[in-house]
Amino acid sequence: MAMALSHLKVLDLTSNLSGPYCAMILADQGADVIKIERPNVGDDMRLTPPFINGESAPFMSANRNKRSVILDLKTEEGLADFKRLVADADILIENFKPGTADRIGIGYDAMRTLNPRLIYCSISGFGQTGPYASRGGFDLISQAMTGLAAICGDEDGPPHRLPIPVTDICAGMNGAIGILTALAAREKSGRGQQVDVSLFETGIALGFYEGASFFATGETPERLGQRHRGSAPYQIFATADGHVAIGGAAQRFWSLTCKVIDREDLVDDPRFVQKADRVKNNKVLVEIMEQELLKKTTQEWFELLDAEGIPAGPVMNHEQMFSDPQTLARDMIAEVDHPTAGNTRLVGVPIKLSDTPGSIRRPAPRHGEHTEEVLNESINGVAAE
Repeated sequence: MAMALSHLKVLDLTSNLSGPYCAMILADQGADVIKIERPNVGDDMRLTPPFINGESAPFMSANRNKRSVILDLKTEEGLADFKRLVADADILIENFKPGTADRIGIGYDAMRTLNPRLIYCSISGFGQTGPYASRGGFDLISQAMTGLAAICGDEDGPPHRLPIPVTDICAGMNGAIGILTALAAREKSGRGQQVDVSLFETGIALGFYEGASFFATGETPERLGQRHRGSAPYQIFATADGHVAIGGAAQRFWSLTCKVIDREDLVDDPRFVQKADRVKNNKVLVEIMEQELLKKTTQEWFELLDAEGIPAGPVMNHEQMFSDPQTLARDMIAEVDHPTAGNTRLVGVPIKLSDTPGSIRRPAPRHGEHTEEVLNESINGVAAE
């Protein structure tokens, strides 16, 4: 059975993470993603550790299911080869600094003239317009400038960057959503369009609760440590041997949580009767709960909470998570044979389709591995399988 996006040809001109992740989402669902790379170096992520037999593990993760073509877009020959690929492509993804694509002759206006049906996705630090458009952007900068870093960390400590590149990854997701939305619009209009996604706007959008709170109260959201801005108890607690996450904020879960920790007197305590009361008095509530939760192990608490239907889970590290039966049951570890790195494990496909499931069908390409193959296809009009 054909995969959901197997009819689509994607040109991936991106490097590092946001753009490659966007293209990876499409590739996992069957799109023919052709990664256009510079001579000599290619994608900068190829130089990112750790390495397996000289191959970057992060690069291999974000670029599975793709083919690699080396083109020097600063030469007439390279530009001509690229335009030939664009002529029958469905999607183009780039994450150059705004203005760069126009300068080398592959901007949106030039490409839509060549192919009016082309979906042209631009992922940048700050978007294609506005006073910061010409700035470069990284996940660190967008976290710093969108309020994310300001609300992360201990209450009395400095701002913190989230340790995962959240705006990079989510900008890639937003790019994929934008592309699929533009494809749906093309079904009606017959025309492509530009998709404009930025790490900056992605970071702003991720601050959903904080934006709502600021607009409602006019107060700048402060750092809360583990506490949730609108729910309690809803955080990670220390246990006798580790930590457990408890989502006992909803009224039906709150009374059950009190039962489990043997503090049913808290149910009618005026400080904690309603969720808004618990949020207001969260510091006191946490102190009380922590005293009780230190009496048993993480597993003991998880089993007790789970038996009552209270959303809860042990805090697991990556070794524990990758060996967890749910991870394995959901095929979130994939294996693929790479010609240099050998048999490698990758994070699996998180989107499950019932009729046309995605899959990891090929390893990340070596630099320029498919140049001859792809260029011959473009000359002869042969589609990739």
